[in-house]
Amino acid sequence: MPKRVPQRRRGKGSPVYRVNSHRFKAFSSYKSYDEEEKTGVTRGIVLDLMHDPARSAPLMVVQFPYETVAVPAPLGVMTGQTIEAGVNASINTGNVLPLKSIPEGTLISNIELTPGDGGKLIRSAGSKAKLVSKDKRVRVKLSSKAFKDLHPDCRATIGVVAGGGHKNKPLVKAGNSYYKHKAKGGRRWPLVSATAKNAMDHPHGGKQHRKRKSRTVSRNAPPGAKVGSFGARRTGKGGKRRRK
Repeated sequence: MPKRVPQRRRGKGSPVYRVNSHRFKAFSSYKSYDEEEKTGVTRGIVLDLMHDPARSAPLMVVQFPYETVAVPAPLGVMTGQTIEAGVNASINTGNVLPLKSIPEGTLISNIELTPGDGGKLIRSAGSKAKLVSKDKRVRVKLSSKAFKDLHPDCRATIGVVAGGGHKNKPLVKAGNSYYKHKAKGGRRWPLVSATAKNAMDHPHGGKQHRKRKSRTVSRNAPPGAKVGSFGARRTGKGGKRRRK
């Protein structure tokens, strides 16, 4: 029986592997999908742009007439900007519309999987999706190059999620990487390679499991390259049969 099993320790939910949710600034979701948004347009004002340790993208705090929400901020949104939400909203960066009202070829983010769920797809910094076609279902090309067919009433934000250049800044030292992972609750840093572990700690552990580049040479190799073990069936200590 292995002495240390990280998967069991994570599944148990001990404080070492628990996410620091008390540090998170806000819960990110769209406003409630009311009748005014389904038939017309609702306007709100961006009160603030804030950094949240829970995610890589900045959040924009939008105040609507009866509700204040925090959603991932698209690139180019400013404090004091007016945000429109609804079927008749204009196609401008930061506005929220159902997929059926967005023109084909528009870059979108924070997409709902089902109408009214608050946004589930394309929420990380720098990510974007593209609306490809509209029929009974709306086809969207995700940042992973995969296509997904969604309900026409699912909402999305116009624009690319801000913060896409956060990975360009080098971490420089291990301490910065430590605090970066600790903020997200990822206490499993630094990660040890599975093949570097002992055989008792991981199925990939042990020196016999290391993959190395083959040193055999093709039998059809040109002169000069045809040296060493060419066309060999076996190599290593057991490659040649010992004479008795």
